[in-house]
Amino acid sequence: MVESVQSTDGTTITYETAGSGPVLILVGGAMNTRHSAGDLVPLLAEDFSVITFDRRGRGESTNTPPYAVEREVEDFQALVAGVGGSACVYGHSSGGILALEAAAAGVEISKLAVYEPPYATSEGDDGLWQVFVDKVQSLVDEGHSDQAVEEFIRHTGAGFDERMKQSPWWPAMVALAPTLPYDLALAADGVVPVERLGRISAPVLALYGGASAAWAETATAEVSMAVQNGRQDVIEGQTHAAAPDSVAPTLLQFFH
Repeated sequence: MVESVQSTDGTTITYETAGSGPVLILVGGAMNTRHSAGDLVPLLAEDFSVITFDRRGRGESTNTPPYAVEREVEDFQALVAGVGGSACVYGHSSGGILALEAAAAGVEISKLAVYEPPYATSEGDDGLWQVFVDKVQSLVDEGHSDQAVEEFIRHTGAGFDERMKQSPWWPAMVALAPTLPYDLALAADGVVPVERLGRISAPVLALYGGASAAWAETATAEVSMAVQNGRQDVIEGQTHAAAPDSVAPTLLQFFH
């Protein structure tokens, strides 16, 4: 069933629930909607009431500019309040950063798992990250959504194939391009915010794929050390786009 909550600034956040049991909210990353975790949901829904939602500016959720990370945290707070007041949470990529920011801000999260939150390193990268952020923002501002998506994918190191532009899902990705700066704002300067994450007392599991780039292991290690009760684990053989049937057993074990 599709439902919605109102955020502090009036933004409508649309969500739906599958399964029954304790509440488990899935938070998607860049260019994701509530449908993006479709293959993961049934693997968790036998044990949990799995909530998927459209972050602001995506899918059926509305948008209220200007964007700020604090507004997305308020969105998440409204969602948690609307589904019972407390929840387990799994965040993928920049969705993991949003979940961490929400936990640090005091949102009632009982347990939190994050998969490869895209922080760079503890020392930054000599300005290269900011150059990338500025380029994506400029492309979005100029209405070049397709180029913004291409630039984003190329920067992730996932590899860009021109044939992607002929795929049936390319228009949907382009439509979400205006939200790419939101995900980049969540990553800020690419440095793990150690002091802020130190406020998080809930158990945190920081996951990375064994076949991912080196930054993923570094970022999850720093996250697990920054929070009060964290640990790191690896999903062997997986990349940033981890297969649902590979990550689900680890999530089920952690949240139980």
